[in-house]
Amino acid sequence: MCIFAHTVVVIFDWNDIRFFLELSRKGRLTEVAKALKVDHTTVSRRVLALEEKLDAKLFEATPRGFVLTQAGERLLPQAEAMESASAAIQDTVGGENQTLTGTVRLGVPEGFGSQFLAMELATFRQLHPKIELEFVANDRFVSLSKREADLSITLARPKSGRLISRKLTNYRLRLYASRDYLSTHSPILSMNDLKDHDFISYIDELVPDPQLLYLTDIIANPNVTLKSSSIVLQFQATLAGAGLSILHCFVADDYPDLVCLLPEEVEINRTYWLNTPEDIHDLARIKAVSQFLSDVVRQRQKRLLGET
Repeated sequence: MCIFAHTVVVIFDWNDIRFFLELSRKGRLTEVAKALKVDHTTVSRRVLALEEKLDAKLFEATPRGFVLTQAGERLLPQAEAMESASAAIQDTVGGENQTLTGTVRLGVPEGFGSQFLAMELATFRQLHPKIELEFVANDRFVSLSKREADLSITLARPKSGRLISRKLTNYRLRLYASRDYLSTHSPILSMNDLKDHDFISYIDELVPDPQLLYLTDIIANPNVTLKSSSIVLQFQATLAGAGLSILHCFVADDYPDLVCLLPEEVEINRTYWLNTPEDIHDLARIKAVSQFLSDVVRQRQKRLLGET
């Protein structure tokens, strides 16, 4: 008598896995629907279909959105591996016609993104016309593990996560004021003179990284009369004559109406780090964006350091 052992094979629809991944990252059906350009009922139906195939409940509905169950947590790394494999296949096949395609999302500090990288994007477009760039302009850490971005530029090197991190570039900040402000206020000839002037800075409790709290390292108890979580607003306020502020040299030095004050005494050096998840680091479109960023900062090194 022959006894045959039968193995049950569950065939997954990759689209179901995609919906699972998006819901695990965004937590709400409406946000997933918007991201994938479908109706929210489609999201629910796809996730339910996956649960039925696995005979397991993957999400719990809570007041703050859908959260993974233990079964969902176990599935997550496997689903992410499938996502990476899918992207790698697309890259490999797409490489045959030598044209890089796809979307790359970059998390970038506000000042660096809006007032440095934005000026270089026409060149990137010429090099890679079929790569779509998305920028998350924020100084906080975007979550690469949750796919809030594919790459991130940060003020500090991440201490955890399956990431490949490398130093992108050094940059420099100095103290600036507008010519209009200086014409109506007392002269600034030494550090001691700063105590008589108004400053523009960050809102302390909203600072996303302690490295941005550099003003108090320069002057004790500065008279801060204007605060903002936005470095762009701080820059515009300084240009308008509202006070003194610490600004990126790569921005402020382009404006003749701004004067660099006490450059020998006030010099702040910082570093930008480029971070990529290990599982997508070698994708062609990711490498293309990384290489472009490296090339740009190398070509503009003097500007980043305020040496032009």
